[in-house]
Amino acid sequence: MAATPTDAGVAALGEFTFECGREIPDLRVGYETYGEFDGDNVVLVCHALTGSQNVARTPDRDADAGQAGQARAWWDDVVGPGKAIDTTEYYVVCANVPGSCYGTSGPASERPADLEVPGEEPDHDRWGTAFPPVQVEDWARAQRRLLDHLGVGRLRAVVGGSVGGMNVLEWAKRYPDDVDLVVPIAAAARLDAQCLGLDAIARRAIRSDPNWNGGDYYGEGRESPATGLAMARQIGHVMYLSKASMERKFGRRSAGRDSLSREEGDLGLEADPAAAFFPYREVESYLDYQAEGFAERFDANSYLYLTRAMDEYDLAAGYGSDADALAAFEGEALLLSFTGDWHFTVEQAESVATAFRERDVPVAHHVIDSDHGHDAFLVEPEHVGPPLRDFLADGVEGRAVDDRGGDDEESESDRDPDHAPVHSSLFGG
Repeated sequence: MAATPTDAGVAALGEFTFECGREIPDLRVGYETYGEFDGDNVVLVCHALTGSQNVARTPDRDADAGQAGQARAWWDDVVGPGKAIDTTEYYVVCANVPGSCYGTSGPASERPADLEVPGEEPDHDRWGTAFPPVQVEDWARAQRRLLDHLGVGRLRAVVGGSVGGMNVLEWAKRYPDDVDLVVPIAAAARLDAQCLGLDAIARRAIRSDPNWNGGDYYGEGRESPATGLAMARQIGHVMYLSKASMERKFGRRSAGRDSLSREEGDLGLEADPAAAFFPYREVESYLDYQAEGFAERFDANSYLYLTRAMDEYDLAAGYGSDADALAAFEGEALLLSFTGDWHFTVEQAESVATAFRERDVPVAHHVIDSDHGHDAFLVEPEHVGPPLRDFLADGVEGRAVDDRGGDDEESESDRDPDHAPVHSSLFGG
């Protein structure tokens, strides 16, 4: 059953000063709400890197061709009537973050006509790289401003996956008195060096595309840096999948000799004559397909801005430690992690759980045995849903909430015969 949005649109929230110290005259935030507000039933859902406010399928949004993939109904198996985040019980709010391109102010947004920008005056009406640098802290502050606009005070829960989980942690740090429950899923307190390096390569792919033009590719007759953005997204997709899931889905199989007539997946690259001797593999075909669709729906500058925000985030910033950053939070926390996720690992989630424990916050670290990689939080709703549903209802005492973190010596079957490891076949099947 599809959820029915109570409200959807773009809120004009007035002047906004970013953490970097720069400001814009009118922050606009794209958002959707689902369900009915009763005063204390609000669940804020924080989307991942390239997601949108359209968290659930709705009758009036199904035909929206401007959104696809992670942008359109990206958690429909989790949010909706009778689902884990039940929109007949909770008032669900999801807001597109500053710097993105789905209705919220960002590089692709119109800038005020009278705005002075540093350097040469651009010949288009978009912000481009004149838009202020954004950080995860700005996302939480913009969400708080939107909730005030909607008449929402305290929240039952803040839930989010990937960098959306970092967004959740920022809520526990910045607004500890405003939320009862926090659920960071497939998240960490900060990125490690490997992910920082891969993100840097992805950004360089965009900036090396001649069409990027220093970020000024907007305007009539100009091509967007689609090739660079597509390559950046391909790097991201490899990060989101596990070695096991890629082997199962693609192996070394060829996509077919007839594919060799294509120029490297139609990404605008020059043909390599020697390539005709070698197979165009299924893994290449998959990455090309995903990248081409993404380049059609997302803004390259937004990708630069959002990945930098993710890279910069550090829960302990301004404090002595992660535990100190979370010291004022008096609610409960559930961390969900996946054994096959090397982007945000089980160990990183356990580190955050330990920080909560050090400040006597009731916390459960629910580890899901999965080889799907980072994408597991999107493609395994049957394993994400039950602990999330029960945590929203009963906190860490929820029936399906299993605190398996921090105990590597004992097998799951030894710990509790009623909680056998879960396995999913969605990705391969």
